[in-house]
Amino acid sequence: MVNQVASDRFIQDLERVAQVRSEIAVCLNKLSDTITQAELDGDTSSGKLSLERDLADIAVASKNLQKGVFRLLVLGDMKRGKSTFLNALIGENLLPSDVNPCTAVLTVLRYGAEKTVTIHFNDGKSPQTLDFQSFKYKYTIDPSEAKKLEQEKKQAFPDVDYAIVEYPLSFLEKGIEIVDSPGLNDTEARNELSLGYVNNCHAILFVMRASQPCTLGERRYLENYIKGRGLSVFFLVNAWDQVKESLIDPDDAEELKASENRLRQVFRANLSEYCFVDGQDIYDERVFELSSIQALRRRLKDSHADLSGTGFPEFMGALNTFLTRERAIAELRQVRTLSRQAVNHTREAIARRIPLLDQDVNELKKRIDSVEPEFNKLTNIRDQFQKEILTTRDSQSRAISESFRSYVLGLGNTFENDFLRYQPELNILDFLSSGKREAFNAALQKAFEEYITDKFAAWTLTAEKDINTAFRELSRSASKYGASYSQVTDQITEKLTGQKVKVNATTTTEDDNSPGWAKWAMGLLSLSRGNLAGVALAGAGFDWKNILLNYFTVIGIGGIITAVTGVFLGPIGFALLGLGVGFLQADQARKELVKTAKKELVKYLPQVAHEQSQTVYDAVKECFDAYEREVSKRINDDITARKSELDNLLKQKETREINREGELNRLKNLQEDVIAQLQKIEAAYSGLLAYYR
Repeated sequence: MVNQVASDRFIQDLERVAQVRSEIAVCLNKLSDTITQAELDGDTSSGKLSLERDLADIAVASKNLQKGVFRLLVLGDMKRGKSTFLNALIGENLLPSDVNPCTAVLTVLRYGAEKTVTIHFNDGKSPQTLDFQSFKYKYTIDPSEAKKLEQEKKQAFPDVDYAIVEYPLSFLEKGIEIVDSPGLNDTEARNELSLGYVNNCHAILFVMRASQPCTLGERRYLENYIKGRGLSVFFLVNAWDQVKESLIDPDDAEELKASENRLRQVFRANLSEYCFVDGQDIYDERVFELSSIQALRRRLKDSHADLSGTGFPEFMGALNTFLTRERAIAELRQVRTLSRQAVNHTREAIARRIPLLDQDVNELKKRIDSVEPEFNKLTNIRDQFQKEILTTRDSQSRAISESFRSYVLGLGNTFENDFLRYQPELNILDFLSSGKREAFNAALQKAFEEYITDKFAAWTLTAEKDINTAFRELSRSASKYGASYSQVTDQITEKLTGQKVKVNATTTTEDDNSPGWAKWAMGLLSLSRGNLAGVALAGAGFDWKNILLNYFTVIGIGGIITAVTGVFLGPIGFALLGLGVGFLQADQARKELVKTAKKELVKYLPQVAHEQSQTVYDAVKECFDAYEREVSKRINDDITARKSELDNLLKQKETREINREGELNRLKNLQEDVIAQLQKIEAAYSGLLAYYR
C-alpha cells in the first residue's frame, strides 16, 4: 500500500538517523574519555596537552546528540482541524477534536512507555498527572464559553503553562516530538504563546482549510511572524475532500476540477513566497492537500490502512526527506567538523611535543622565550577582532535604536490608512446603546492590539535582517583573522621545534583549516539553525516581546478607547444620530473614530520612542556583547592552552626525568586512538549519506 510504504520508510529512516546519532555520540564519549585519560597520564609524564576547550565542546555535542529529537510545531487558526490532522498522523483519536479547543494549553506530544498526560503549572504548583479522558474533559471548553473569555480577554486556564502527552508510538519513539499550539486568531497573548516556540522547532506545520483559503488572519500571521525569518514551513491545506461536497453537483468531474484549480491558484498566490530555499522554488515539497478526517477514519479501522487520496503519503514523504536527509545530515556534518577539530588539535599537540622531548631545560626555556613576540601577535589579532565586534556593536545598537525611534514617531503619519484594515464595524445606534458599547470597546481594543502587534512585527523583521547582515560580516572577518592566527601559530611551532610541523588533517573545505575559535565565530560549530539574530538575542536573554509589552503599557490603549468613547457619546454622536444613520453617516463616524484615535495615539509616541529606544539599544548591544565575550574567551582559551602546553612540559622536565621511549609510545597510542574514533564517526556519517543515495 502506498501509505504503508511511505509510513514504513519514514519510521525506518528515523530509526536509521537515531542509530547514527547514537553511534556518533558513543564515539564522541570515547574520544572524550581517551583525551581525558591522556591528560591525566600527562601529569606523570611530559605534561598535559591542554585540550580542555575541545573536551568541553565534545561534551556539549554528545549531549545534544543523545537527547536529539525532531521537534515539529503545529500552527493555525482555530477550527482548521489541527487536532484531527494530528490524530490521523499518529493513528489514534488521541487529542481533543470534537469541540473548539480554545484554551491556553500548549501540548507537547512525545514518546512514553505509558499513556500519560502531565499538566505543568506556572504558579509553583507540582505537575498533575491525568488520564486522557480527564484531560479532554477538563482542558477543553465549549465554544460559547471560549467566545465569552475572548471578549473578556481572559485565559481559560491562566495557571497552566503546558501539557506533556506521552504515548507509546513508534513514530514518537524514533525521535519525533510534536508541539500542538492553541489556535491562532484568538488573543494576542495566546498567539505569542504559540509563536514563541517557533525558533525552538525544526519545522512548522501550518494547518489551513480548503473552505477558507488564506484568510486575512492567516496572511497576517505569515507576513508578521514567518516571512523572511529562514523558517521551514509545511502548509497543510486540510479538508480538501470538502471541496467536492461544497459543489451543487458533487459528481460533476469538470466542475470539481475547475473548483480545485481555482483554490490551488489562491493558495499558490499567497504561499509561494514562503516556499523558496536558496532561490529554488520548492512549493510542491511544502504545500499539501489533505483530507485528515478521511485518513483518521481509515486508520481508526486499520492502523495500516491505505491512505491514498488523502494527501498523507505525499506529505509524509516530503517531511521524511526534510528531517532525515536535510536536517539530520546538517546536524551530523557539524558534529563531524567538531570531531575533526578535536582530533586535529590532539595530533598537532603531539606533533609539537615529540621534538621538544629531546630539549634540555635551558634550551626549552630559550625556545619558549623566543616565541613571546608571536604570542603577542596572537593577542593583537584577538584585540583587533574584538575591536571590530565592538565597533559593529556600537554602530548597530545606535542604528537599530534610531530606526525604532523614527519608526514609532512616524506611526501617526500612516495611521489613518494603516488602521482601516483593523477597525471594527461601526454601527452608531449599537454604539450609543450602553448594552452594545462594551462589546464595541472590546473589539476596538483588540483592533488596536493587532495593529500595534503587526506594526511592531514589521519593524522587528527589518531589525533582525540588519543584525543578521552584521553577523555575516563578522563571520567573514573571523575567517580572515583566523587565517592570520593560523599563520602565527605555525610560526610558533616552527620556532619551537626547529621544523615545520603540519598534520595532514582530514578536511573538505578551506574553513576546516581555521582555528577552533574562528570556526565558532563563523557559525560552523553551531548546532542551532534559523534566524541568527533571533538566536543571538535569545541567548542574550532578550525577547522582542518584552518591548512589545512595554509598548502596550506606555501607549495606554485604554486611554485611547476612553477618548474615542467620549467623542462618540458627545455632540458628534448625537448629531449623527439626529441625521439618521445611513452609509454616509457611518463612514463619517468611522473617519471620526480614526481621527480621534490618531490624535490620542500621537500624544504617546514621543514617550514610547524615548523610553523604548533605550531598551532596543541595550538589547542589541548585549547581543553583540555576548558574541564578543564568547569569541574572546575562546581565543584566550586557545592562547592560554598553547602557553600551558609548553609550561606543563617545562615543569615536568624540571622535576623528573622523562622516559622518552615510554612517552613516544604513549603519544603514539593516543594519536592512534583518537584517529580510530574519528574514523568511526566518519564511517557512520558516510554510511548515512550512502543510505540516502
